[in-house]
Amino acid sequence: MARGISDYKKLADKAIGELKLQRGTPRGLFEPIAYMLDGGGKRLRPVLLLACCDAVGGDAKMRLPQAAGIEMYHNFTLLHDDVMDRSPLRHGKPTVHSKWDVATAILSGDAMLTMATQLMVEGLSDSEAAETLKVFNDTAMLVYKGQQLDMDFESRTDVTPDEYLEMISMKTGALLAGACLLGAIAGGVRNAETGRVLYKYGMKLGVAFQIQDDLLDTYGDEKVFGKPIGGDILNDKKTWLQVNALQSRSGNELKKIIAGKELQGEAKIAAVKGIYEREGIKEKLTMMLEGIVAGAVASLDSVKGEIKEESYVLLRSIAEKLTGRVK
Repeated sequence: MARGISDYKKLADKAIGELKLQRGTPRGLFEPIAYMLDGGGKRLRPVLLLACCDAVGGDAKMRLPQAAGIEMYHNFTLLHDDVMDRSPLRHGKPTVHSKWDVATAILSGDAMLTMATQLMVEGLSDSEAAETLKVFNDTAMLVYKGQQLDMDFESRTDVTPDEYLEMISMKTGALLAGACLLGAIAGGVRNAETGRVLYKYGMKLGVAFQIQDDLLDTYGDEKVFGKPIGGDILNDKKTWLQVNALQSRSGNELKKIIAGKELQGEAKIAAVKGIYEREGIKEKLTMMLEGIVAGAVASLDSVKGEIKEESYVLLRSIAEKLTGRVK
């Protein structure tokens, strides 16, 4: 029977539940990890891993440790990102360092990284484990490079759209791409090219996901999106919208708003959105997003005969839903 997104999400939740983190000792180490993993989220990375496992002829139910591992790693990066960004909330709940303290967040994050690595090779043969660890570690390094670039960009107003796309390809795209390839490996993919194409699909998916996130932070519905709208503008965060606006005719005006302190709160949000609207930035973003999603679908089309038909339909629907998501 064909599995849907909700089926894979249930499998991912089952895999995480079986870790029994709430019972781990010492509690000071494991309780923050359980809290982090219980914080909600789409489970998109384990869903992709399990779906790609099935797509190439594997059995997702046999690869639950890998699903738990990729979600553990994702949440590790979020936990440490929250510390670096001094974020007080995630999914409407206090972040780990806010609820406990920074030292606890760092140590529990370190434990999450180690546990993720252990889970990624659980139940695999030696050859599968070696290949999995290489892909996992290569993916992790890309995520760290992307995070560093994101930090470097904070003090710059000359970041180009191409630089921004490179950064989100590493920080966000690489982990979705890695999840797809790791799923294919876990499923025993026989054709290396199929694995490479699924990686490419996941990369485009990740870039599209981040660009859509940029759009929703400025134009989404706060009640649906789950966090205050306009936060990126207030924090002068580099987004696809800001980077492209800085390259527009209104770039100098936007630079003055970023450098100055005269505009705050809703007034600043309104002024920056006014520039975006004047320069047609939202429309440009929407067109680009549609192009990236079309590219992800085209990647799938190229291996349609190599993967299960129901998996093709599912993976295609995940990509197409990105353009219409509201949270």
